[in-house]
Amino acid sequence: MQKVTVRDKFITKYQKGYPQLFADALEGLNQLKYEGETIDLVDKSGDFIARGYYGRDNKGYGWVLTANKEEQINFAFFSGKIAEAFAKRAQLLASQETTAFRIFNGEGDGIGGLSIDYYAEYLLVTWYSEGIYHFKQEIIEAIQDVLQVAGIYEKKRFDTGGKYLGDDDFVTGQRAQFPLIVKENGLQFATYLNDGPMTGIFLDQRQVRQTIRDHYAAGKTVLNTFSYTGAFSVYAAMGGAAKTVSVDLANRSQPKTIEQFQLNGINETKHEIRVMDVFNYFKYAVKKELKFDLVIVDPPSFARSKKRVFSVTKNYVELLADVINVTEENGVIVASTNSSAISVQKFKQFIKQAFAKQGISYNIERTFNLPEDFAYHPQYADGNYLKVLFIRKLS
Repeated sequence: MQKVTVRDKFITKYQKGYPQLFADALEGLNQLKYEGETIDLVDKSGDFIARGYYGRDNKGYGWVLTANKEEQINFAFFSGKIAEAFAKRAQLLASQETTAFRIFNGEGDGIGGLSIDYYAEYLLVTWYSEGIYHFKQEIIEAIQDVLQVAGIYEKKRFDTGGKYLGDDDFVTGQRAQFPLIVKENGLQFATYLNDGPMTGIFLDQRQVRQTIRDHYAAGKTVLNTFSYTGAFSVYAAMGGAAKTVSVDLANRSQPKTIEQFQLNGINETKHEIRVMDVFNYFKYAVKKELKFDLVIVDPPSFARSKKRVFSVTKNYVELLADVINVTEENGVIVASTNSSAISVQKFKQFIKQAFAKQGISYNIERTFNLPEDFAYHPQYADGNYLKVLFIRKLS
């Protein structure tokens, strides 16, 4: 067991339960030889503070797992944490209307670097570092000990030099037939657990999609930008939208969106699906004098095309200004970001700047963050990454 010393000014932070290991707080990181190594955080006197593991990811150097000196990081530990998390989702597990949701959410459920998603009797385990992947055998056995499922797939969200191909993501149990059809709030979606880093639906937007269907779509024209596989468009159409337009740069977005429409009995020919740069579509819409009653804007935190680099932190104001131009007066903009680098306050400042730039007033009607199955750690604000605002465009 390696020991890593916490610098004095960060001791209280870790004593209060902060879960992430980061370089400025720790001495002796260079002593760690391999990811997955269990480490004890100690003060300069060698007194125990917490126990965790070393694992490099895009957030830091690993995660604290326990403040109990007597607790070992083994099968019993993982089984206990997973059982506790699964019990909290018992109501979702029993649901007939929603069969896709997060069943374990990293540090929010006590094991940073790990997430487990439920897809209609199958589980998808995502490993965010080689460090947590070191514990794969114990974690998979713990999952099987707690919950009976048809099969388990995995995603490695760290650099292994490999690619997501075919059935390489299969772990154990019975292989699924793809597309794997799941339900969300009674609607159906095609998902793929073995085809790239994403599955076909972002589970953290469940409540936002339901709100659009139930309260904002009826009779409206809807523009869904960065539309991916068109889940927002499906919800809008099922909520009675007069028309939806889905815009995404990826070629596969068109057949994937058609697939989702057809699963829900929607005639896709009555809706528009465009494969093009979203910013170019805004120019087209302005030229054609097109405006929409509801515009959904949920961009990736960072994206690069042949002619453009988009960063949420640098370009969201510009993006939102374009969105305002294609929104009808008294229309609604659903503005979203999943960037942990942007606080709610900063996000609201972006919105204020964009509307001021266009000389238009607005009102924020609804605010969403992560749904309850995406539990986050109270001492780790970055874990509550999702911010969604429903904004009414005024005069």
